[in-house]
Amino acid sequence: MENLLDSNTLTVGDVVPDFTATATSNKNVQLSACAGYPVVLFFYPKDNTPGCTLEGQDFTKYYNDFKALQTCIFGVSRDSLSSHEKFKSKFTFPFELIADPDESLCNLFNVIKMKNMYGRQVRGIERSTFLIDAKGTLVNEWRKVKVQGHVEAVLAAAKALT
Repeated sequence: MENLLDSNTLTVGDVVPDFTATATSNKNVQLSACAGYPVVLFFYPKDNTPGCTLEGQDFTKYYNDFKALQTCIFGVSRDSLSSHEKFKSKFTFPFELIADPDESLCNLFNVIKMKNMYGRQVRGIERSTFLIDAKGTLVNEWRKVKVQGHVEAVLAAAKALT
């Protein structure tokens, strides 16, 4: 993945720089290929964990609603492409999962944080979601996401773009 920004991270109102990332189904996701359509990027900590599975299932549940709004959805984590393929297949997610092992996208969106896990500090992805409008501008961000009700909030924000 190309270097997106030096040390800056995006904030609401910024134009998201074009990027290309490796994703499931042998796809390379290029943001500029989604021009003219809103894009949801949801960052999650790890494939096949309870919260991440539930979040993916919620995006699946509302996938047709997002599709009706012509909104693209991509999940992003640091897991390998192989892990993503298994995760996507196991839960029949209708959207692609982006592998970000070098943390390029994670750093661009500033989602890598120190977290407590079983009493010790670890670096990991803070569950976060970003909505990019059809012109490529970051219009909404949700950080420290609690899964329950989250996808409905993202869908409402996507509807507000129309």
